[in-house]
Amino acid sequence: MNDIILNRASLEAAGLPAYEGIRLAEITLVTSQQLADEALAALLANEAIGFDTESKPTFLKGEHSTGPHLIQLATESRAYLFQVPRTHSATVLKEILESPRVLKVGFGLGNDRSALKSRLDIELKNVIDLGEVLRSKGHKGTVGAKVAVAHFFGKTMQKSKKIGTSNWANADLSERQLLYAADDAQVALRIYSAWRQTEKWADTN
Repeated sequence: MNDIILNRASLEAAGLPAYEGIRLAEITLVTSQQLADEALAALLANEAIGFDTESKPTFLKGEHSTGPHLIQLATESRAYLFQVPRTHSATVLKEILESPRVLKVGFGLGNDRSALKSRLDIELKNVIDLGEVLRSKGHKGTVGAKVAVAHFFGKTMQKSKKIGTSNWANADLSERQLLYAADDAQVALRIYSAWRQTEKWADTN
């Protein structure tokens, strides 16, 4: 595989078209036991799913995060968003995230394992942090979703800092929050699929 572009300035200068991302109609906010059961069936039917979490940001010195407040899981066609805590979500999340059969893929998952264990008693299993596996040899940092989208799809993924640092503990999330969160999970799965295809091509040539 060719080295992934790591310079943000080069990425911005490339003038790439926008990555369209997920549509609101393709997002399910899990607000009932029925929706939780439907999400469980859909997610467990896949060998790999996209995974991410969002937490209310902390700004004060010594302040500790109480997150995650939102957990996002995605297939190629739909994203499921689980607000924490919700009683109907706990069992479903535990079954999916602890499943050794379903691969969870995402970016920047370093703190998710400990946060899930401490808040929800979930032992995250069978997970790949794409930020680690996609980085070029000799590069000390990790690769983010924006850079990976540019590399694999030739497009620019718009990520709003304002939305990313918004209050994810709100009971009523805005449409922009829903789209931001769902995109993070689904794009990880799409990048994983593209990376696997690249790896398979390299193995046969």
